Amino acid sequence: MNYDVIVIGGGLSGLTAAAYLCKYGLSTLLVEKSAKVGGLANSFNYEGYTFDYGIRAFENSGIILPMIKSLGLDISFAKSPVSVGIDDQWKLLDKKSSIIDYSMMLKHFFNKNERDIDLIVVEIKKVMAQMDVIYGIDNPLFLEKITDKKYIFKTLLPWLIKYQKNIRAASKLNEPINEYLLKFTNNHSLIDMITQHFFTSTPSFFALSYFSLYIDYIYPLGGTGVLAKKVKEYIISHGGEILLNSEAVNIDIEKHTVSLINNNVISYRKLIWAGDQRSLYNRVTSLNEAQRKVKNICNSSRGGNSVLTLFIGADINPEKFAKKCGQHAFYTADLSGLSSIKNIDLAKVKNDEEVFAWVREYLKKTTYEISIPVLKDSSLAPSSKTGLIVSTVFDYDITDYFSKNNKYQDFKDFCMKEMISLLDEKLLNGLKDKIDFSMVATPLTIEKETGNFEGAITGWSFANKVMPSENRFQKIKNAIKTPLKDIYQCGAWTFSPSGLPVSILTGKLAADDAKKHLRSKKK
Repeated sequence: MNYDVIVIGGGLSGLTAAAYLCKYGLSTLLVEKSAKVGGLANSFNYEGYTFDYGIRAFENSGIILPMIKSLGLDISFAKSPVSVGIDDQWKLLDKKSSIIDYSMMLKHFFNKNERDIDLIVVEIKKVMAQMDVIYGIDNPLFLEKITDKKYIFKTLLPWLIKYQKNIRAASKLNEPINEYLLKFTNNHSLIDMITQHFFTSTPSFFALSYFSLYIDYIYPLGGTGVLAKKVKEYIISHGGEILLNSEAVNIDIEKHTVSLINNNVISYRKLIWAGDQRSLYNRVTSLNEAQRKVKNICNSSRGGNSVLTLFIGADINPEKFAKKCGQHAFYTADLSGLSSIKNIDLAKVKNDEEVFAWVREYLKKTTYEISIPVLKDSSLAPSSKTGLIVSTVFDYDITDYFSKNNKYQDFKDFCMKEMISLLDEKLLNGLKDKIDFSMVATPLTIEKETGNFEGAITGWSFANKVMPSENRFQKIKNAIKTPLKDIYQCGAWTFSPSGLPVSILTGKLAADDAKKHLRSKKK
């Protein structure tokens, strides 16, 4: 079979690329190794409950809603306000002024650092103002051909001028967030309360911008998997083809062919890789020196942090959680923070109990993201019952240690017990006696289900000395380019820092460039 474009990878970046290629009238095949599309933007059903597998809500960022409108997808959304909790204090971040309430909560616990907190809040407000500009209008990339002169001169051009100024300022805040905040306070526990739900070495602008994005969170009725389902339907209804349970095992860039795991060989004019970046270079034959250099960078780099997730079905009325933490929350039970825990060297540990003890301390002091889908959509759990998704940033190497030592199930059971105990004590007393079922997904689960190296959920680690992907905001259009002839890349491994909006944006950029060059060849 011959196609104008083959898209490898059925996450939202690959789906976006394929959808727009179909919209442009190009023959398109999307290949996905799993049984369903969507990647980490997905939902699953279990015993009458709907759980979101990866992302818990969407931040529009001037990208997601314009994309949905551009493709004419029928999706309804609800607001998904975020609460922040520390110990027994909770604050709702539902409007810009909420940052003052948040600072008052920090001052309640760190009253000797009030001036430090005021200085940090100034920085947060500065970034929030920049975000208001950067995402101030629908991203023009998703608009149809713009002919309205009033829009061009009154809205688009003034925005572009402000955008360039603010994106340059944002790009300068590239220092890791924990190091950056040391300029304003030497209290590591205070810094932990602000930052420890972010990934290691997260750039300051990306981290601080979330105080603006939290206000922007929206939730698709039916679960986060609805978006992938709708885009899939669009692709099929517009002439595209989708192969599930089918993995690309070899790419011949000279013959322009892809060999699949079932020995089928398919041809392309352009190829868009929407998966793990190192997997791309490990599947291409006959690399030249420049291409091998990129491959070596990828193979020597680490994936970003992963997450440990607890799914709970509880015989508890959702309103009890609504009154306590709300529908979407970030919660830290222990004020000392993760900086109070010594790093563990897995190569030097004497026994498994030493690692279990470290994990116990980590789970006590980490920050949890808590999502309760039924509070966003009443159809997502049985009547008067509650499904909880509780996750925390977690290191792949810890999980891998227990797997290699044949203690993987013991590790999962241990984490489940520790997390439930903490939630019962700190969040809702009596919870553990009302649980119908519980299960844990680890970084290994994510690696197995998605193919993401080391279970990373936002691509490459920010701590890499040489970043294998583009990380300059002004150069994001270049993120889709590869040194491989007629091959583009898109998705979470393509640009850093990444997330759902970046995945969608790079998918659209790759589709647009493929269309441009294919049509120029026809002419």
